[in-house]
Amino acid sequence: MSERPDPDAFKVERSEVRKRVSLAYVREGVGGDPLLLIHGYPETKRIWWRNVAPLADAGFEVIAPDLRGFGDSDLAPDGFYDVSAYSLDLYALVHDVLGHEHCAVAGGDLGGVVLYDLALRYPGFVSRLCFFNTLVPLRDELYEAAGIPADEPHATRQTADYFRRQGTEPDALLAELDTPERRRAWVAAMYGHRLWAAPGQFSADDVDFMTEPFADPDKLRASWGAYETAFGNRPLEDVPRLFEPCPVPALVLYGPDDHVVPRSFPDRSRVAFPRCIGPLVVPNAGHFLQWEQAEVFNRALAYFLH
Repeated sequence: MSERPDPDAFKVERSEVRKRVSLAYVREGVGGDPLLLIHGYPETKRIWWRNVAPLADAGFEVIAPDLRGFGDSDLAPDGFYDVSAYSLDLYALVHDVLGHEHCAVAGGDLGGVVLYDLALRYPGFVSRLCFFNTLVPLRDELYEAAGIPADEPHATRQTADYFRRQGTEPDALLAELDTPERRRAWVAAMYGHRLWAAPGQFSADDVDFMTEPFADPDKLRASWGAYETAFGNRPLEDVPRLFEPCPVPALVLYGPDDHVVPRSFPDRSRVAFPRCIGPLVVPNAGHFLQWEQAEVFNRALAYFLH
């Protein structure tokens, strides 16, 4: 039986980045090569708990923040919860506050989209990246030219009721989730019966650990911001840089036991990253690859970055 995850395993620091937004983050291995780990939804920095110490031991200064509105970070006074806002915050944290001219970055889900923007928005800032189990943000005509058929629209898939509801009726949904237990159960579904993860990869204690930050109604509501912007229901701080191939050397990993990311992910990633290693398929992993197969993830990332 695995040990119950310890929320106090790492010291949490806080820094104001811009526009009165303070981000909470874990930073281990100070003085090593900077490595930014970006969580997605329904995640916080806790999804990296199995990666922080091993990667710090491998020689990296590991920086694992909560995005604005998530976990221990502030809600956004300006109301922006979109890819560009997250990217601008993270650049301010790593470059302006912590003083790093460049860094490596890893992310899946929303974190993968944010790192894509970060790499294109600030040329030279992202030195290498690791991209896994997310939507690949390119113009459809680039996929068509590569002979890759169009995916079914995400919001019309049979299992995508969560996507539609969070993006189109978040206030009504939050009203239904009117207790901490109901809010946590909504998030727990992503780790369980919605089949984002490979079977058996999250124990009851693990799910409890991951869902605890979402008991707060304001934080849960804020975490749906990216879904609202996908439907055009929330304004953007800036247009994201997502639609051209990314020239940064990339390690692309894919957990195949994932029922939320399209099966075209590996093929699309080859188009998105001209300097791509992989995509490498990681067995017995799904959407939360960094947790589900942490040892494989840590070793592959350390070798790639060194």
